[in-house]
Amino acid sequence: MNRRIEQRSSKVPEVTLIFWVMKIAATTLGETAGDAVSMSMDLGYVVGTAIFAVLFLLAVAFQIRAREFRAVQYWAAIVASTTVGTTLADFADRSLGVGYAGGVTILVALLSASLAIWHRSLGSVSIYSVSSPRAESFYWITIMFSQTLGTALGDWTADSVGLGYVGSALVFGSVLGLVIAAYFWTSTSRTRLFWTAFILTRPLGAVLGDLLDKPISAGGLALSRYSASAALLAFIMVCILVVPQRAAADHATGARPASV
Repeated sequence: MNRRIEQRSSKVPEVTLIFWVMKIAATTLGETAGDAVSMSMDLGYVVGTAIFAVLFLLAVAFQIRAREFRAVQYWAAIVASTTVGTTLADFADRSLGVGYAGGVTILVALLSASLAIWHRSLGSVSIYSVSSPRAESFYWITIMFSQTLGTALGDWTADSVGLGYVGSALVFGSVLGLVIAAYFWTSTSRTRLFWTAFILTRPLGAVLGDLLDKPISAGGLALSRYSASAALLAFIMVCILVVPQRAAADHATGARPASV
């Protein structure tokens, strides 16, 4: 009986305020760390993507093999997904020549397809259903696409649209504010709101990361990518150590609704 309950337990954390704070910090870290490897180390987007893709696959493999939710493993996989998303989006946008708009269009299609196939296969894309290796595989594929999309979307609004890093951060922050309002004052699907917020925090983190490490002439603060990445990583580790996190409650027991 205990084993059955354990198998149904979600492998992702409860969605609380600290979850979103850490998610934004992780996505910002993904931008600064990704740029540090591909640009500051001058390894390029292909090598950077290959390095982070290996780290992402290893982190996800450890996460899926774990028998229960473990905060360090989960957030390691999230950080890995943001770094590979940064270099992969930069490679697609710049090296492949599809441009920001083309990259965003392709990634929106991939993300939508991932969610649709996941829902069609398992009947739910709620985080409370992420309790089996198959569901976790869909979850992490969807996250990887969302992180890559966020990078491309942030670059598009900041550069092509011309909003700059501060302007883009204000736009994405405002849209997230609307999502929060919808959560408290409407009956909109919690699962839909979760994925909307999850996707939007990535471009917010992307433009915040660019704001920190881009040259002053380009609208950034010209901070060291290494120092910014180290500070963000330290912040995430402190959050993991100081703020207890637990798995999203088992929806099969009725402790939480099936939607986020």
